[in-house]
Amino acid sequence: MRKRILIADDNPGILEVVSIILESEGYEVKSTADPQHVLQVKEDPPGLILLDIWMGGTDGRHICKQLKADHLTSHIPVILMSANSDIRAIAAESGADGFIAKPFEIDDLINQIQSVYASGNS
Repeated sequence: MRKRILIADDNPGILEVVSIILESEGYEVKSTADPQHVLQVKEDPPGLILLDIWMGGTDGRHICKQLKADHLTSHIPVILMSANSDIRAIAAESGADGFIAKPFEIDDLINQIQSVYASGNS
């Protein structure tokens, strides 16, 4: 079974590039620029969510906290993405399972995703 990832970012370029990278690594990828779509994953949950912390006026930290507080989505690993220099602290405070600092290296992105999947949280 392929591992499914939802990418949520309001930058179409990032959505496209990250989707291509992850699909080439064998992941099934869905992407959205709509932060509210992330909160609607209960019926068909992905194996992992890559979530930008600032999406068109919506705070990804709040979305992450909502996902982690809901028993139907709390098991889904969330990796926060941001250019914010405090991304490590933000991820920890939000209950995220990991973080990616923008700009990122492709290998760092893949390694972070593989690490979260390997930790057994998926």
